[in-house]
Amino acid sequence: MTAIDVASSPLSESDHRAQLRRAVIASTVGTTIEWYDFLLYSVVTGLVFGKLFFPKSDPLVGVLEAFAVYTVGFIARPIGGAVFGHFGDRIGRKGALIATLLITGLATFAVGFVPTYSQVGIWGAVILTIIRFIQGIGVGGEWGGSVLLSMEWARTNNHRGFIASWPQFGGPAGLFLANMAVLIGSAVSGDQFLVWGWRIPFMFSIIMVGIGLYIRVGILETPTFRRIVDEERV
Repeated sequence: MTAIDVASSPLSESDHRAQLRRAVIASTVGTTIEWYDFLLYSVVTGLVFGKLFFPKSDPLVGVLEAFAVYTVGFIARPIGGAVFGHFGDRIGRKGALIATLLITGLATFAVGFVPTYSQVGIWGAVILTIIRFIQGIGVGGEWGGSVLLSMEWARTNNHRGFIASWPQFGGPAGLFLANMAVLIGSAVSGDQFLVWGWRIPFMFSIIMVGIGLYIRVGILETPTFRRIVDEERV
């Protein structure tokens, strides 16, 4: 952050430090939740989706088809980055990140209610693909915005890289939570895991979304973006 960024900030030194901490926490927690949502699919795919959504295929082919749906999320990520990168520059980091959290979290929650092949035929896989694309859009917009939210609260360049690195912690943290959620869901449902137990981790995401929203709503817009608004350079 340059000297003009700091000068234009109406916050005191202590208030600025408090907002910086909240921004880093909000970015890290939010990114963890988003990666939980995104990577949970990868954990469940090899265990469940091939059997439930592609049962007519050879078992190996069915798993590959399920992972093909998984790939759709990665295709959507750069699209989400472009879309929410644009709107993050237009409406602010905070608003864009609240939107990405809701998009990804609600899409993940919806996976828990997708009907299987035995219920609606191939349409179950079609619905799953659409939801996966929406997930990718949300995650693609999340990561860059989280890094910017943290970075633009830094007072100087001395620790800007360290501050901006915290959202990256959300990747392994989200994967760990996804594995734990599947483990708990498997333990709770037992031999019914393929019937309804696999849905538990996806439904649980709605609670995590609530936590993420609570944290993100309480942060302020970054001084950098506020300065751009004041100078009418949006």
